[in-house]
Amino acid sequence: MIPIHETSAGVMFAVKVHPRAKKNAITGEVGEALKVSLTAPPIEGRANEACIEFFAKLLRVPRSSVTIASGLSSRNKVIRVVDVTGAYVRDRLSE
Repeated sequence: MIPIHETSAGVMFAVKVHPRAKKNAITGEVGEALKVSLTAPPIEGRANEACIEFFAKLLRVPRSSVTIASGLSSRNKVIRVVDVTGAYVRDRLSE
């Protein structure tokens, strides 16, 4: 399981995004990051929006609770989720 960090700013974890995939899904792990496939292209921030939407639905939190803490223009991103615990995120990701 990937490392999930709890800070005062929220729970954070690393992802590696694969844009223009056939479906939105977690497809495994790469090093210490989740490998995430998204159907959206990496144009005009569409993949970033799809990434936020994907994790909001997966974690069952409001869309406003999920942000990209770093890596807006990279495939390697750090996702920040507020108002949840690390244990909750770990449970939802392992389903």
